[in-house]
Amino acid sequence: MTHVTEHPLVQGGRSAALAAACVRGGVAAGLGLGTLAVLVIAAWISSPFPDGGPHDVLHTVAGLWLLAHGVDLLRTDTLSDVPAPLGVVPLLLAALPVWLVHRAARDTLDPGAGGRNRPRPSPIGAIGAVAGGYLLVTAAVVLYSESGPLPADLLTAGLWPPAVVTGAAAAGVWTALGRPFPGPRWAVLPRAAGLGLVTLLAGGAAAATVPLVMRADRAQDLFLGLAGEWSGRAALLLLVLALLPNAAVWGAAYGLGPGFALGTGALATPLGLAGDPAVPPFPLLAAVPAEGRGTWLHWSAAAVPLVAAVLLGHRVGRSARTWSVRDTVLTALGAAGACAAAFTALAGAAGGPLGSGRLSAFGPVWWQAGAAAALWTVCAGVPTALGVRAWGRRSPRPKHVPAPVPTAPAPTEVGPETETGEGAATGGKPSRTPSLKWVRLRDRGRDRDHGRARNRFRLRGRRSGAAPGTQGPGTDPYDGDPYDDLYGDPFGDTGYEPYDFLPAAWEPTAKPKPARGSEGPGTA
Repeated sequence: MTHVTEHPLVQGGRSAALAAACVRGGVAAGLGLGTLAVLVIAAWISSPFPDGGPHDVLHTVAGLWLLAHGVDLLRTDTLSDVPAPLGVVPLLLAALPVWLVHRAARDTLDPGAGGRNRPRPSPIGAIGAVAGGYLLVTAAVVLYSESGPLPADLLTAGLWPPAVVTGAAAAGVWTALGRPFPGPRWAVLPRAAGLGLVTLLAGGAAAATVPLVMRADRAQDLFLGLAGEWSGRAALLLLVLALLPNAAVWGAAYGLGPGFALGTGALATPLGLAGDPAVPPFPLLAAVPAEGRGTWLHWSAAAVPLVAAVLLGHRVGRSARTWSVRDTVLTALGAAGACAAAFTALAGAAGGPLGSGRLSAFGPVWWQAGAAAALWTVCAGVPTALGVRAWGRRSPRPKHVPAPVPTAPAPTEVGPETETGEGAATGGKPSRTPSLKWVRLRDRGRDRDHGRARNRFRLRGRRSGAAPGTQGPGTDPYDGDPYDDLYGDPFGDTGYEPYDFLPAAWEPTAKPKPARGSEGPGTA
C-alpha cells in the first residue's frame, strides 16, 4: 500500500522539477532579451533624430539577441537591394546569454535554502529541460525577426543556438555537481587548457592595444566622425566595448601566424600586410598594421603563443611528478587539444562576413587559427611538461658540509696538581700563561630572609707555579674548594657572575675549611 501511494508522488515531483527547469530556461532567455531591449530603447529615446518606430526598435533587439548566439543576420536595406550577411558576433554581448543559461542550469540542481530535500531532476534531465525552455523562446524570436529589417539566417539559427545553449547548460549542471573529475589527469587537463587560453587572449589583447594606443589620433578621428551627438557617441562606445574581446582574439590569431583577413583580397600577418584591404571606418580598426613588410614590433607578437604554450606545459608538468611519461604526454596533448578547440570556436565567432563581395570574409579564419594554436601548444607545451616533470623528480643532492677546521686549544689552567711542561721541569717556575678561574667567595654574613649562606663567584686570573702541595704567591686559600669545579664557568660567559648556587642532593658537600690559626707554618 505504501509503494502504491508513494510512486505517483515521486513521479509527480520529478515532473514538476522538469517543468520548473524548463521555466527557468525560458526566464533566462527573457532576462537576456529584456536587458538588451533596455539598452537599445534607451539609445533610441535619447537620439535627437530617431530612425523608425517602436516596431523597428524591437526587431533590432531581436536581431542583436540572435547575433549574440552566433546567428547570421541579413541586412535587407542595402543600396543594391541584395541582402548582405552580418556574422561578426560581439563576444562581450554573447557572454550575457551564456551566463544566464549557466546560472539557470546550476540553480535547477541546487538543493535550496537550508539544504531541504526538494524534488530535482537528473543531470541529463536538467540539461534538456533548461535548454528546451530557452530554445523555445529562441524559436519564437527567430520567427519574429523574419518580418523585420534584420531577419535571421535559418541555417545558422538551427545550428549555433542549440550548441551554445546546450554547452552552457551542461557547464552549469557540472558546476552544481561540484565539478567532478574521473581522475587526477582529467582534473589537470581543463585547468591547463584554461590557463593557456587565458594567456593567449591576454597576449592578444596586448598585441591589439599597443598599436591602437600608438594611433590614438586616428582612432579618435574615426570615433568622432561616426557619431556627432552625445547619444550616438554613447551607443558607439557601447559597441566598441562589446567588440573588445573580438580585438583580443584577432590579436591572438595575429601572433599565432595565420593572422586575419581584411576582406577577400587582403591578409594581415606578422610578416606584413598583403593585398588590398577593405577596412571600414571603425575606431578599433585603427590598430590594423599598415601595408608593407612587418618589423620587429610585429614579429614580437609571436611571443604570445609561445608563452601560452609554456605555461600550459608547466601546469601539466607540475602535476605530473608522480606520473609516467606516457600519462604526462597524453595529458599535455589533451590540454593542447582543448585549448586549440576553444580558440577555434572563439575565432569562428569573432570573425565572419560584414557584407557581400569583398567584405564577405572578415577576421580570423577559424580553421587556420585553430590549427596554428594546436601546433604551438603541442610543439612547445609537451616538451615543457616533460622537462618540468623531470626537474620535479630529480633526487636532492646532499648538502656539502665543510670539514672541521682544527683550532688551537684554549689555554688551560695549570695548577699545582696538574702542572706539566716547562713549569714542572724547571722545579716550580711560575707559568707566564694566565688562567681564568671561577672562584667562590663565602660571605661571612647570613641572609636574614633565607637563613642560608650566600655564595658568590668571581672570575680571577692567576699565575701558578708553586710545587705540588704548596700554595704559590697570590693564591687564594679557597682554591681547593670542590665547588670550583662544579660551578666553574657554568654559562660560558666570562662577564657573568652567578650567585646563590647551591649543590643538589646528589652532589658532594663542601669540606669545612680550616681556621686561620690552624694552618701549617708553610702557609703562614
